[in-house]
Amino acid sequence: MTLIYEPAGRAREYAPLALNLYAGCTHGCTYCYAPAACRKHRDAFHASAAPRVDVIAKLERELERNGHGADRPPVLLCFTSDPYQPVAAQAGVTRAAIQTLHARGYPVHILTKAGTAAAADFDILGELAGDAFASSLTFISDRDSAKWEPHAAPPRDRRAAIVEAHARGITTWASLEPVIDPEQTLDIIALTHDVVDLFKVGTLNHHPHADTIDWPAFARQVVDLLESLGCAYYLKEDLRRSLD
Repeated sequence: MTLIYEPAGRAREYAPLALNLYAGCTHGCTYCYAPAACRKHRDAFHASAAPRVDVIAKLERELERNGHGADRPPVLLCFTSDPYQPVAAQAGVTRAAIQTLHARGYPVHILTKAGTAAAADFDILGELAGDAFASSLTFISDRDSAKWEPHAAPPRDRRAAIVEAHARGITTWASLEPVIDPEQTLDIIALTHDVVDLFKVGTLNHHPHADTIDWPAFARQVVDLLESLGCAYYLKEDLRRSLD
């Protein structure tokens, strides 16, 4: 099996290629799909995380086989873990992966809930055309975030990371998924639209709370707001169907 892979299903709407650097994720998000995707018990998946065995050496060998070239598609870090969860600062694996991918002409898209911890690599992110930084923005309320995402960075810190990336000239996007409180999602757009180059908006899936949300009403509201602010946006298929 290769390390770099083509995502399927809903993940495919986010990136043409992806790379998961770590096994496990200690953010502990209660809505996380990754334990099921990795066939791990939720408690065990969130209890600890570690770099995948020899991941950088294996990545280098894989990229050597692929050769070097222009117009490579971007590689997203990461879907089944966070590239800047606490273990990343100790291991240095995320930075090494960015440098390794850049050396072979692959732009990198970062997707994280770790906030300004990711700024440690902003000096190299953006070196290659097509690089981008993204944060999952779910709440304005620290209390709500702590309930649903107990060990992820608080909302203000995630927004601060996007502000810093934007100030450095790095392309930014925001993952507004899952949507748990539609009003807070609309507030996030209002707060961040001047520093986010693209909003990607989805739903909440495989969770009973999703049945409490009026998705058609939210879809109309979010489109109206994004268009009134002149924002670039992408509605994921699950939400787009609510407009039909």
